[in-house]
Parts: sequence; structure tokens; C-alpha cells
Amino acid sequence: MAQYKFHLNNLRIAPRKVRLIANLIKKSPALSALAQLKFQNKKAALPMLKLLKSAMASAVNNFNLSLENLHISNILVDEGPKLKRFRPRAFGRAGAIQKKTSHITIILEEKIMPGIKKSKKKISRAIAPKPALAEAEITPKKPSFAPAYDKSSAGKKATEGKEAPREIKPVRKFGDFTRKIFRRKAIG
Repeated sequence: MAQYKFHLNNLRIAPRKVRLIANLIKKSPALSALAQLKFQNKKAALPMLKLLKSAMASAVNNFNLSLENLHISNILVDEGPKLKRFRPRAFGRAGAIQKKTSHITIILEEKIMPGIKKSKKKISRAIAPKPALAEAEITPKKPSFAPAYDKSSAGKKATEGKEAPREIKPVRKFGDFTRKIFRRKAIG
């Protein structure tokens, strides 16, 4: 079977972290791996998703492969160049920081499953027109307030159109003692 390699170089995520995502989708169908990557909560999932989408599109357009028959044969995550940075430490020393990068290679192959025919046609995406919005959805809605309660009737509903008056509380004033504690500068 023919294998097709696709690369992503110099990804600014450590290879150890990228391998966690790569091992999830290794040796799985490309469409199910695509669905699995969309819901991963890792930083490396987004670049891996973009690489897989690009690889699938290239395989379909350039090599006339069927999208349903594509499988991920292998994913290799290699270490790229390290960016060296230094951080000041105690007693005039410098602590080294290595910002690691990754090179990802994804290998796709076409496995023809029984019941799925190999199609030589390019898959075209039909873009459906968006449905027109209804008149009611276009007009802005007036905010609805919660029904007001009358304090005199002890919890019974009042008229629904009116809002209950809010109680205004007086501004709290600090006494002399509090002012002395929270003063900015002490008077000596």
C-alpha cells in the first residue's frame, strides 16, 4: 500500500506534550481522528488538527484518494531545535531555560474497507445557502423584567408591567476611629 507523508516543522510545543495527542489518534481512521481532535482540551490538539485537515485535503486533491478510506498509519513526533534562554538566579548566577520545538510527521494510507468503493472523483463541498431569518428574529426584543412583588401583600404578585421601586440605602460614613486607622500618612 502506498503511504503519503505530511510534515509540520518547528511547532513551539514540547515533543512530550505533542506525543500525548499523537498517540490518541495513531492507527485510526482519519475521519474519526478528526472528530476526536476537535474535542481535545490540549494546546497541541489545534496544530495537530490543522495538519490532519491539510493532509486529508492534499491526499484527496493531489493523489485522488477517497476521504472515507484514509487511515493514519503512523505519527512521528521528533524534537526540533531548542531556543536557549536564561533567567537570573541568586548570587549572580543564570538559570538556563530550554524552549523546545517539535517536528510532526503524519503518514496516511488508503485502506479499502469492504462495502466502501474506491472513488476517483474529487469530493466537492456543496455550500447550502443560509436560511432567511424570520421577521420576528430580526426585530430586537424588548427586555422582559421579572414580575414585581408588593411588600404590603407579603409575596403576592403585583402588576406585571411595573417594576418594584428599589430601596436606596444611605452611604456608609466612617467614624473618627476608622479614619485614623485607614489614614495614608501618620501624623507624628
